[in-house]
Amino acid sequence: MGGNITKQDVPVFFPESLYRRMEDAQYEVQVRFLNETIHEIIKLFDENMDAVTWEEKKLDDFLILLHRQFQKLKSCVSPAKKAEGRLESFFKKLNKKVLKEMNYSAQAWELIRKETKYVLEKLYLLVATMHR
Repeated sequence: MGGNITKQDVPVFFPESLYRRMEDAQYEVQVRFLNETIHEIIKLFDENMDAVTWEEKKLDDFLILLHRQFQKLKSCVSPAKKAEGRLESFFKKLNKKVLKEMNYSAQAWELIRKETKYVLEKLYLLVATMHR
């Protein structure tokens, strides 16, 4: 969406222990985790994006793809349960410590892009373990 990924560190750390637990979790729990993570990413990108300098078409395509994946995964799990509160907490911290504290600046969005890429890579690896 926007060229090279920033080298700046993101001040919020992905809950690695939660992710490691998902590797050995039951299939439905894994799918719920995937779905909730995608939903949290969608919510992040629903904030004030005025300072974003990314190519609009690529951003729209990315968000459409996320929405489509969210809807498809949603049909695979029971709606009553949530996978994990720490996941939601992680994304709330990202929103507060990056977007809000940095006033939704272009730099803040680059950090969000960096962390989103990292999280999506983790989801990809989790999906790979689910197919074994």
